[in-house]
Amino acid sequence: MSNIFFPLAGGFISTVVCLPFLIKYLRDRNEGQQIREEGPKWHEKKSGTPTMGGIVFDLTIVVVATIVALTQNIADKSLIVMILGLLGYGIIGFIDDSIGILLHRNLGLRAYQKLLGQILIAIVIIYILYTDQFTFSLYIPFFGEVESIWLYAVFAMFWLVGFSNAVNLSDGIDGLCSGLSIIAYLAYAFIAYRQDNQTVMIFALTVVGALLGFLIFNHKPAKIFMGDVGSLALGGGLAVISILLDRPWSLLLIGIVFVLETLSVILQVASFKTTGKRIFKMTPIHHHFEMSGFNEWQVDFLFWGTGLVGALVYLIFFI
Repeated sequence: MSNIFFPLAGGFISTVVCLPFLIKYLRDRNEGQQIREEGPKWHEKKSGTPTMGGIVFDLTIVVVATIVALTQNIADKSLIVMILGLLGYGIIGFIDDSIGILLHRNLGLRAYQKLLGQILIAIVIIYILYTDQFTFSLYIPFFGEVESIWLYAVFAMFWLVGFSNAVNLSDGIDGLCSGLSIIAYLAYAFIAYRQDNQTVMIFALTVVGALLGFLIFNHKPAKIFMGDVGSLALGGGLAVISILLDRPWSLLLIGIVFVLETLSVILQVASFKTTGKRIFKMTPIHHHFEMSGFNEWQVDFLFWGTGLVGALVYLIFFI
């Protein structure tokens, strides 16, 4: 029972206690989010809201999960890989956010710079898995299990980079990304529990606790945004956990909203470049719902509900 209580409580309490100090610090320095000009006009009032709140829950997750794992004597290389997935992508997000704040613009790192950093982190993660005698076996529909370190490495790289960006795309409405991530990490905590993988379970539950604390300050009207330092980190962490549990494809259902957000952007760009017409009023798709008359709370509950259904379908029918 302590394996469940301490990571949840530790993540929650630490975030709730520390976050107000970051909010005050950023407000005192008048440093906040710059809202992109092409976004919904009603989002302009959010300009100046403190961002980079992900710094608090990133560090909280690492510290609490490490302490609990060491106390329970279950710290291993999988913990190192999860921390690297979270912090590695979080650092890229931190640099991206910092540039945006310092230059007072919405855009930070250039796309290729961010991509190179994400690929580098993925390569390091894959190497650590290799040194830990990880089984590089990937189930491919219609082909079955395929054992190939090179194939798996390419897949893992795509998965890590893809889902770190997919979660990042969902961070456009107060509380949306936080709620979706809570659902996804809770689902993986349950899978880890069923597999008796205590290290992954503790890490996932710590994330859930930290995000529950963060959501208190991030729900509409948000007092702080998580920034790329938070959303990229959460996406990288999810991808790593799905790989460690040998269930990478599970993210297609457990992270179904992240997938739909990404697909909406891909389809929008492809349609506009080939036909000159847009499929959606705005992408990622949560903005399409906003521009169709949904308020932010309605979008949150609709998308959280979709994410919950996707997670429950996987847990009921595939484990």
